[in-house]
Amino acid sequence: MSVLRQPGVLGRTAHRRVVGVTAALSAAVVESVAVGLWFGLIVGSPSASTALAGLGLLFCGSLLRAGVVGATVSTLGDLLQPRRLGVALLLTASWIVWLFVARLFGGVLGVVVATAVLACVLTGQFVLERRVFRQPTHHRIAFTPVVPGLLMAVGASFLLVATWFVDWGASSPPLTLGPTTVVLRIEALQIAVLVFAVFVFCAHQRRFQRILEP
Repeated sequence: MSVLRQPGVLGRTAHRRVVGVTAALSAAVVESVAVGLWFGLIVGSPSASTALAGLGLLFCGSLLRAGVVGATVSTLGDLLQPRRLGVALLLTASWIVWLFVARLFGGVLGVVVATAVLACVLTGQFVLERRVFRQPTHHRIAFTPVVPGLLMAVGASFLLVATWFVDWGASSPPLTLGPTTVVLRIEALQIAVLVFAVFVFCAHQRRFQRILEP
């Protein structure tokens, strides 16, 4: 009954939910595209040019995601501030370490160990990100982003599984468009990127839900 007497409370709650979902969707799109393109370029036998291009895409995606977080929980500010650049660099390094560990161990063990390492690193990165972007008065709020880190790490494991263990692809019948014949093909990695995007969205939605709590 006390909530019904204060309609503004419901309005603020609905506003926070809309902001949280919108921010989570934006961050998930940016991160899924960046990580997906980087992973697609780096798997197999990449050349030096594709490796550098993939690294550049990954860093730009990390910087944009940092901007989404900053605009959501505080102010957009200057993305090129040293602390914010550090957040983006740490996120970029997290994915590089994840793939390095996965390749170092290889096979199922590599997937398991890399997932555990990525979950731990992302959890630490989320804590740092919160300290960088939140105002000092909010530091007292308890926030342990273990679940978001684990969700993203599990989603990333689908990329490894699709690349190493799944040999699957489906092609559509040839489609004739004037003088051109088009064949649509879906690979296992493309499905894995979509699954990864869902996990990333769930992770960020949980993060923003907790961060935006009054």
